Amino acid sequence: MLKDLVSKNRSYRRFYGDHKISIGILKELVDLARLSPSSRNLQPLRFILSSDQKTNNLIFPNLAWAGYIKDWEAPIEEERPSAYIIILGDKNSPKKPEFDVGIASQSILLGAVEKGLGGCMIGSIKRNVLSEKINIPDNYEIYLIIALGKPKEKVVIETVKDNDIKYWRDEEKTHHVPKRSLDDLII
Repeated sequence: MLKDLVSKNRSYRRFYGDHKISIGILKELVDLARLSPSSRNLQPLRFILSSDQKTNNLIFPNLAWAGYIKDWEAPIEEERPSAYIIILGDKNSPKKPEFDVGIASQSILLGAVEKGLGGCMIGSIKRNVLSEKINIPDNYEIYLIIALGKPKEKVVIETVKDNDIKYWRDEEKTHHVPKRSLDDLII
């Protein structure tokens, strides 16, 4: 059921580092993005797939994780993602593909959940450094990176209290994510 997939699709930041994800699985996930709606059907997005340790090690240090959690910088080595999908756009495109990026990312992540995986959309990226390190052609820019793996952490949805939407971790490392009520969203 779609609601179950959406509910399980949390921003996971800790993974079982020894769980491998094949390029074939990443291609299946990008195929879901390919089949998703695209503004004006321009289909402007391109993707770089990484599931090998060497490329993953180039990507990881150029990402920032969990801005609300001040006492945690990033996953330890054993809890790092097994794979990444880098979403690119053509710098010369007549239209910026922000909507396409969101739709494609959600499709990828829902597909990951269906396969027992989880992920995290990361927008805080050292784009210029990473582009150089992995040789992204000059006419492309990085829009978003999706980190993927087998989730190691439990994520719980909470009700927003006092308008505080900041996520947090408790002493058992359970990740809590406040969500506004449906009544608060509908005007």
